[in-house]
Amino acid sequence: MQYFVVMIDYGRRGREAIVDPEVTRREVVSRIASGEYRNISFIHEIADNSVGDITAEILAEAALPEIPVSGADLQAGRFDHARDLRKHEEV
Repeated sequence: MQYFVVMIDYGRRGREAIVDPEVTRREVVSRIASGEYRNISFIHEIADNSVGDITAEILAEAALPEIPVSGADLQAGRFDHARDLRKHEEV
């Protein structure tokens, strides 16, 4: 049997351990990415007779991908900058 323990820290209000044997790794990642799970203290994976701390792995999986800036965005930024410079010159 495999399940996950997600420890949520509510600050002064305390902590909550969310343990549901029916929740899969994919579901835990999905809940973190959607913002349902916040302020996570740790995530442990319980498999057979062992416990593993997989907090960093799961948080890395749940992180939104970096979207590189395209050339069009850079060009638009240069045009905006040039327009702003012209505005200040006219005054």
